[in-house]
Amino acid sequence: MTPEELTDFGFQKIGAGEKTRRVRAVFDSVAHRYDVMNDLMSLGVHRLWKRYAVHVSGVRPGSRVLDVAGGTGDMAALFRERVGPTGRVVISDINFNMLVEGRDRLTDRGAVPDTEIVQADAQSLPFREGSFDCVCIAFGLRNVTDKAAALRSMYKTLRYGGTLLVLEFSRPVSAALRRLYDSYSFNVIPRVGALVARDEDSYRYLIESIRMHPDQEKLKGMLEQAGFGKVDYHNLSGGIVAVHKGYRI
Repeated sequence: MTPEELTDFGFQKIGAGEKTRRVRAVFDSVAHRYDVMNDLMSLGVHRLWKRYAVHVSGVRPGSRVLDVAGGTGDMAALFRERVGPTGRVVISDINFNMLVEGRDRLTDRGAVPDTEIVQADAQSLPFREGSFDCVCIAFGLRNVTDKAAALRSMYKTLRYGGTLLVLEFSRPVSAALRRLYDSYSFNVIPRVGALVARDEDSYRYLIESIRMHPDQEKLKGMLEQAGFGKVDYHNLSGGIVAVHKGYRI
């Protein structure tokens, strides 16, 4: 196998097809405890990160929004509040079990009739060109096998002038914060995963995947390479998370 055919799975190098299978297995395993673990791992701060991303999205009543890798529906529910009855919100995710969790959570909120749910690969989204005013991917891009292909696919689904939002773990700007964050991530989170989700290995992968994901400037460059203009980002929690924003031009 040539280096060009390999990709990252955490700190391992594996074939692209194998990564797709393994990532699916990870989310099959953690789907039922995904939201509980997010609250525990971030001490609930992930909810503030998501609200901030929606706040800067520019989405308003009547907007059409696609939530890629939307999983359990947190972002879609927030967008649903913004777009109102005249808008459209679609969740797409490659993982069926995550979509089931999302459907059940949206049912509890009474939002299912107003939210479309589509099982789809971020690398080849099955929507007409220019279908959406805003495309968002929150904490999902790092798990995509071919990130560049996913960004190009998201670009095509946007109307001209439409907005892409990427909310993702990134690189803390302070060396002291990086050391503290690394210690917490590698020593605490897998143990919590073992206790709460009964799956230490999946959470170890998720931590490793954060370290292998492009940092703020590299991801900005990837968005620009995919065709997005006016790309910028804002660090949250000292750069532990960043929101990248770009426009189809």
